[in-house]
Amino acid sequence: MNEIRAHEEVLTLEEASAFLKLSKSTLYNLARKGEVPVRKIGRSWRFSKASLLKWLENK
Repeated sequence: MNEIRAHEEVLTLEEASAFLKLSKSTLYNLARKGEVPVRKIGRSWRFSKASLLKWLENK
């Protein structure tokens, strides 16, 4: 796993879903299945904006 760097923007599920223009439930399901880069911290999902951009480019 890559470490999240301090200069990367970290998004919540709500912020990431708005950024990707996906519903929260769709993004949650993708994250649960491991199809989108995500980290789970406690009970919260956190998304690196840089990782999401890279994921979009590779799709």
